[in-house]
Amino acid sequence: MPDGGKPMADATKSSTHSSTHKQRERGPEPGGPAPQGNDPEAGAPSQQEPNAEPADERGDAARRRRRAQFLRELTEARELRDRVQPRRAKAARLRHAMRMRTFRW
Repeated sequence: MPDGGKPMADATKSSTHSSTHKQRERGPEPGGPAPQGNDPEAGAPSQQEPNAEPADERGDAARRRRRAQFLRELTEARELRDRVQPRRAKAARLRHAMRMRTFRW
Protein backbone atom coordinates (compact mmCIF):
# COMPACT_ATOMS: atom_id res chain seq x y z
CA MET A 1 0.00 0.00 0.00
CA PRO A 2 2.94 2.43 -0.30
CA ASP A 3 1.47 3.70 -3.59
CA GLY A 4 -1.67 4.94 -1.82
CA GLY A 5 -3.98 2.30 -3.31
CA LYS A 6 -6.46 0.04 -1.59
CA PRO A 7 -5.16 -2.75 0.63
CA MET A 8 -5.09 -6.13 -1.07
CA ALA A 9 -7.57 -7.63 1.42
CA ASP A 10 -10.25 -5.15 0.33
CA ALA A 11 -9.58 -5.69 -3.37
CA THR A 12 -9.74 -9.46 -3.17
CA LYS A 13 -12.81 -9.44 -0.94
CA SER A 14 -14.85 -7.31 -3.34
CA SER A 15 -13.79 -9.29 -6.42
CA THR A 16 -14.60 -12.59 -4.73
CA HIS A 17 -18.05 -11.35 -3.75
CA SER A 18 -18.88 -10.13 -7.25
CA SER A 19 -17.78 -13.39 -8.88
CA THR A 20 -19.82 -15.40 -6.39
CA HIS A 21 -22.84 -13.20 -7.07
CA LYS A 22 -22.40 -13.60 -10.83
CA GLN A 23 -22.26 -17.39 -10.48
CA ARG A 24 -25.48 -17.34 -8.48
CA GLU A 25 -27.21 -15.27 -11.20
CA ARG A 26 -25.98 -17.45 -14.07
CA GLY A 27 -26.51 -20.76 -12.37
CA PRO A 28 -24.24 -23.79 -12.57
CA GLU A 29 -21.57 -24.14 -15.19
CA PRO A 30 -22.56 -26.17 -18.29
CA GLY A 31 -19.97 -28.89 -17.61
CA GLY A 32 -20.68 -29.05 -13.87
CA PRO A 33 -22.93 -31.43 -11.97
CA ALA A 34 -26.68 -31.20 -12.38
CA PRO A 35 -28.46 -29.14 -9.70
CA GLN A 36 -30.24 -31.04 -6.95
CA GLY A 37 -33.67 -30.05 -5.65
CA ASN A 38 -37.18 -29.29 -6.76
CA ASP A 39 -36.79 -27.19 -9.89
CA PRO A 40 -40.16 -26.94 -11.68
CA GLU A 41 -38.45 -26.10 -14.97
CA ALA A 42 -36.05 -29.07 -14.81
CA GLY A 43 -38.72 -31.76 -15.21
CA ALA A 44 -40.36 -32.53 -18.53
CA PRO A 45 -43.91 -31.13 -18.60
CA SER A 46 -45.13 -34.00 -20.78
CA GLN A 47 -44.34 -36.53 -18.02
CA GLN A 48 -46.10 -34.52 -15.31
CA GLU A 49 -49.24 -33.53 -17.21
CA PRO A 50 -50.32 -34.14 -20.79
CA ASN A 51 -51.85 -30.65 -20.97
CA ALA A 52 -49.11 -28.05 -21.63
CA GLU A 53 -51.13 -25.03 -20.48
CA PRO A 54 -50.70 -25.50 -16.67
CA ALA A 55 -46.97 -26.10 -17.15
CA ASP A 56 -46.78 -22.87 -19.14
CA GLU A 57 -48.54 -21.02 -16.31
CA ARG A 58 -46.08 -22.47 -13.78
CA GLY A 59 -43.20 -21.40 -16.01
CA ASP A 60 -44.62 -17.89 -16.27
CA ALA A 61 -45.07 -17.72 -12.50
CA ALA A 62 -41.48 -18.87 -11.96
CA ARG A 63 -40.25 -16.33 -14.51
CA ARG A 64 -42.20 -13.55 -12.77
CA ARG A 65 -40.74 -14.57 -9.39
CA ARG A 66 -37.20 -14.53 -10.78
CA ARG A 67 -37.82 -11.17 -12.45
CA ALA A 68 -39.24 -9.67 -9.25
CA GLN A 69 -36.23 -10.94 -7.29
CA PHE A 70 -33.86 -9.47 -9.88
CA LEU A 71 -35.60 -6.09 -9.80
CA ARG A 72 -35.49 -6.04 -5.98
CA GLU A 73 -31.75 -6.76 -6.03
CA LEU A 74 -31.18 -4.14 -8.74
CA THR A 75 -33.03 -1.50 -6.73
CA GLU A 76 -31.08 -2.43 -3.61
CA ALA A 77 -27.79 -2.15 -5.51
CA ARG A 78 -28.74 1.29 -6.85
CA GLU A 79 -29.69 2.50 -3.37
CA LEU A 80 -26.40 1.21 -1.98
CA ARG A 81 -24.45 2.95 -4.75
CA ASP A 82 -26.31 6.20 -4.06
CA ARG A 83 -25.48 5.94 -0.35
CA VAL A 84 -21.79 5.24 -0.80
CA GLN A 85 -21.23 7.69 -3.68
CA PRO A 86 -23.55 10.64 -2.98
CA ARG A 87 -21.74 13.12 -5.25
CA ARG A 88 -21.80 10.76 -8.23
CA ALA A 89 -25.45 9.90 -7.55
CA LYS A 90 -26.42 13.58 -7.47
CA ALA A 91 -24.61 14.22 -10.76
CA ALA A 92 -26.39 11.23 -12.32
CA ARG A 93 -29.78 12.52 -11.09
CA LEU A 94 -29.08 15.96 -12.58
CA ARG A 95 -28.01 14.45 -15.92
CA HIS A 96 -31.15 12.33 -15.99
CA ALA A 97 -33.33 15.37 -15.22
CA MET A 98 -31.64 17.34 -18.01
CA ARG A 99 -32.24 14.48 -20.43
CA MET A 100 -35.89 14.32 -19.45
CA ARG A 101 -36.32 18.09 -19.91
CA THR A 102 -34.80 18.03 -23.39
CA PHE A 103 -36.64 14.91 -24.55
CA ARG A 104 -39.48 15.61 -26.99
CA TRP A 105 -42.65 13.73 -26.18
